Amino acid sequence: MVVTTCNNAAPEGGVGLDPQSLARRMAAGGTIQELTATTSQVGANQVYRIWSDAGSLIVKIYGSDARQRRERHAMNALSEWGHLPEIRDSGSTQGLHWIVFADAGRWNLETLPENPGLARTAGKILRELHDTDKSLLSNLERGIDQEWVAIDFQSTLRRLDRYRSRVGVSQEFIKAAQSVNPPFANEPVVAHTDAIPRNFIVDNEGNVTLINWEWATLAPPEWDLTRAAWSIGMHAGPAAAAALFDGYGKSIDGVLIDRWIVYHTAQTLVRHTEQRMTNRPSDVPAGLVDEFNRAVLGATS
Repeated sequence: MVVTTCNNAAPEGGVGLDPQSLARRMAAGGTIQELTATTSQVGANQVYRIWSDAGSLIVKIYGSDARQRRERHAMNALSEWGHLPEIRDSGSTQGLHWIVFADAGRWNLETLPENPGLARTAGKILRELHDTDKSLLSNLERGIDQEWVAIDFQSTLRRLDRYRSRVGVSQEFIKAAQSVNPPFANEPVVAHTDAIPRNFIVDNEGNVTLINWEWATLAPPEWDLTRAAWSIGMHAGPAAAAALFDGYGKSIDGVLIDRWIVYHTAQTLVRHTEQRMTNRPSDVPAGLVDEFNRAVLGATS
């Protein structure tokens, strides 16, 4: 995390404008804080908090114009639903596409200690989202359904098999995973698809905002629910995961959860390898391979 005090805004006609220079320009002499970690991920977004006399704002600079369009589409479609970040401005500057958001808070469920109350609130937010009229988001007739999940589950495991030496997964566990039944999927609903702890922002009053809507689509409710419970449990402990299910108002059998976790962890490992061009097992996020292995055993028990 980098904090920079800007003595001068970037010049209007600057050449080779990069995301940080654009954030400095927007801060107009104020302070900027880089919120995204340094990454080799291809086409990654960059996010900054900027301070000025008027207070703090969040600037999101997208890796492509398509990413900005997708997020604006989802947020406009769901504008009547609560728990969205507030858009203050948007545009494009020298090929950099950006949105300025109101600052929804300094905390998220990843940075806070185990807090079942906030996890329960996150579960309620996901339930409200899934109960939203899906015609608002898309004119898709099917979206991501059981057939799509079954096909992509096996495709993801085949891709992971190609990268197994690069991420440190044994062939034994790959073969065991390929024998796991695909996760069960209910009918598609409005879904965020990346409901991980750091996307649940918390302010000083405990209000929770769900951010990063680029990949919102119609998907099984289990996609959001199991991804959120698994990742919150990894960061905040089992009580927080149980509280999320309680807030959502639904429980899922442990074996069925593990099938989804096999899918989520395999997707994450593949994405990490392909987008960050990982070449060494040491580059993989800590605990991810162990969690994949654990879920494979649980899903085949």
